Amino acid sequence: MNAQAQARAWSPDSFPRWVLFCAGGLIAFSLVSVGLVRITGNGPDQRKAASTVERSLRFEDRTDGGVSVIDGANGAVLTVLHGEQGFVRGTLRALTRERYARGIGAEQPFTLVARTDGGVTLYDPATRQKVDLDSFGPSNVAEFSRFLAMSAEAASP
Repeated sequence: MNAQAQARAWSPDSFPRWVLFCAGGLIAFSLVSVGLVRITGNGPDQRKAASTVERSLRFEDRTDGGVSVIDGANGAVLTVLHGEQGFVRGTLRALTRERYARGIGAEQPFTLVARTDGGVTLYDPATRQKVDLDSFGPSNVAEFSRFLAMSAEAASP
């Protein structure tokens, strides 16, 4: 075989174009499909289970460094958090930062929601922000879940 015949046998243009068009179409279809699912909120990871318990809660800083947890429906103090309370304070700080940026005060309560699948979500109706607490592990879910069952009589002085 001479050099010309060898060059014709293998050419960079010999790859079938239809394969490239099909691969490009498949990639475009995948991107559009994923985009539509995320935008419409119909993805399996975006559907939340039905809520079992909801409670309105307000959180107020105290002069002694604690945080009062207040029932948003009747204004009763449920408990006072003292010490670090790292996860609770961090979560509240993230949500109140958004309120502050929008010029919204602390008067409107947050909504704590427990769902049938065991998930717990802290939702801010003022900014429509939410924190799915179950993504931070069971011990952090328990930090907020205890507020769902508290009564005003359980408040510490």
